[in-house]
Amino acid sequence: MAIMKLCEGILNILENDTKTSCQIACLEALRILSRDKKVLVPVTTKSNMKILLKLAKLDATEDPLEEVSEYPVIVEALKCLCNIVFNSAVAQKLSLELNLAAKLCNLLKKCKDQKFVDDIKCFDLRLLFLLSLLHTDIRSQLRHELQGAQVLTQALENSLNIIWTDEYKAAEDHDRSPLSLQETDCAIEALKALFNVTLDSWNVHSKNESHQFRYMAAILRHCLLIMGPTEDKTEELHSNAVNLLSNVPVSCLDVLISPSSEEETNLKYNGMNMDAIQVLLDFMEKRIDKGTSYRESLTPVLSLLTECCRVHRNIRKFLKAQVLPPLRDVTNRPEVGTTVRNKLVRLMTHVDLGVKQLAAEFLFVLCKERVDSLLKYTGYGNAAGLLAARGLLAGGRGDHWYSDDEDTDTEEYKSAKPNINLITGHVEEPMPNPMDEMTEEQKEYEAMKLVNMLDKLSRDEFIKPMGVRPDGSMAPLAETVSQYQINEPESSESD
Repeated sequence: MAIMKLCEGILNILENDTKTSCQIACLEALRILSRDKKVLVPVTTKSNMKILLKLAKLDATEDPLEEVSEYPVIVEALKCLCNIVFNSAVAQKLSLELNLAAKLCNLLKKCKDQKFVDDIKCFDLRLLFLLSLLHTDIRSQLRHELQGAQVLTQALENSLNIIWTDEYKAAEDHDRSPLSLQETDCAIEALKALFNVTLDSWNVHSKNESHQFRYMAAILRHCLLIMGPTEDKTEELHSNAVNLLSNVPVSCLDVLISPSSEEETNLKYNGMNMDAIQVLLDFMEKRIDKGTSYRESLTPVLSLLTECCRVHRNIRKFLKAQVLPPLRDVTNRPEVGTTVRNKLVRLMTHVDLGVKQLAAEFLFVLCKERVDSLLKYTGYGNAAGLLAARGLLAGGRGDHWYSDDEDTDTEEYKSAKPNINLITGHVEEPMPNPMDEMTEEQKEYEAMKLVNMLDKLSRDEFIKPMGVRPDGSMAPLAETVSQYQINEPESSESD
């Protein structure tokens, strides 16, 4: 109760014109108190929210920002609003009523050409991210009424200080110093807000939308090629760029690669600059190596690369050369080793169903959805889950069309191919046959013992015998056997 009265007292002081130092002290206290949901009742009223909006310079629509000395007040007021909106459903509803999203977009435009406003911009973007995350109506308002995608894309571009050399190509300075902490934080907040605003943007409906998404993808390519102040910040920046790229229609991702000049990069394929694709591949491998939280950390980049490979031939062929180079040594199982292929094949039997499906799908697309090519690189045992789900256990290929260029096998693979175990995908040492030393009676006994065990498991419904239909899908064994049976004539003479 006393804390609630303290909040009311602080807001009463802030309502009156006081010195800047007093305003900052009151706002700092309110920011700390606003972390507790229980004390937000006196704060989350329309009149008190308006006090904070005024201090954050969100009440006026046209006035420019004041002197630099007042910037700390604006920043502290925005921090308070972030805490209040995050912790209070009432504040979220009031934000829609007070048209807070429009006011934040307007403040963001004021920050465009002014110096020393990185903190204001950062917390403005953070508040937009929270509003678009917590209130679907505000997200819709940002998307359709306020042109939020364009406003946020512009804010992201300004944070990165991009210089354009072509319509969708930013200047690359390999000697450029890393982004500052403030620039990185602003870019990250813009990326997070853009992710919410562009959810469900799978289809491009107009030429203008196509331009907007290509423009965004070109900025995201630049994000992937720059560094933050620390390794952790760089990874956070790249992670949010990957998440946003997943929202961009895949047809617009062609700007991730571009025609390359001789001196521009060493990573070229068919004359195209593959720097950004290599960053995505390296990022994916780092996430695999971490070994934790695959669903949250790995699946976005794995899904992104899969869709890029499915639609863009040059990206697929480049990644195929990196991930699935021509086989030479087949003495080890496909899942054993430290290459990217080994790591992805291990994921094909991961306990998380979503992770294993995505890893298998990525490799399948790299193989142009040809079953025989996939089995060559993974072995039947690792690929069985994907093939069963896609109805391809009998072989064949997937539904998507790919170019007809064929893979060429190495001489080493051709010579070893007759000895490769199709289930494990590698050459095995000859194993002694345990039945060689058995008598016929012992063999018969062991065979009947196995039959009885399987019969018991089947009758108790611990296992369900399955077979493969002619179309490659699975079905109960009795059904599949009946499809393969040859119908005998109704009448026949006995011998």
